[in-house]
Amino acid sequence: MSTARALVSVEEYLSADYEVDCDYVDGEVLERNMGDRDHAWLQMAIGSYFFSRRKEWNITVLPEIRIRVSPTRFRIPDIAVLLGDTEEKIPTKPPFLCIEILSPDDRWSRVEGRINDFLKMGVRYVWVIDPESRQIYMATPQDGLREIKDGVLRTENPEFRVPLSELFA
Repeated sequence: MSTARALVSVEEYLSADYEVDCDYVDGEVLERNMGDRDHAWLQMAIGSYFFSRRKEWNITVLPEIRIRVSPTRFRIPDIAVLLGDTEEKIPTKPPFLCIEILSPDDRWSRVEGRINDFLKMGVRYVWVIDPESRQIYMATPQDGLREIKDGVLRTENPEFRVPLSELFA
């Protein structure tokens, strides 16, 4: 027996008040896995790292903001980094960088879907960090997804360098 999911319009999604904000994919409201202490701690550390450099780097750092990645999809990265500033309440222009921090209940297939949505939108870098194993991955449109072995997350044009050792100190 199959169960049909009730589809929700974009307008309904945007006007609803969810206890924990949800992704929206082609009419379906998808709950996000909530992190534990390690997830929350790392999210704060990374957000603080970028936020403390926001003026020097001319960036806007937005944790857990809805981003319209396509007309029928909204994703909520753990952290979005935009070049310059934005007045958009729900960004429709691609962030420069989206950061995903894995939660214990995350399934890789769902994470890949999120990464692909960001890259299709035009996000230049997606970082995925597993706080438990301390494995880090970077996805770009040119190179796809790859594991970073030297412990330093990087971008180019502009260049950002984030040593994981500083985040886990």
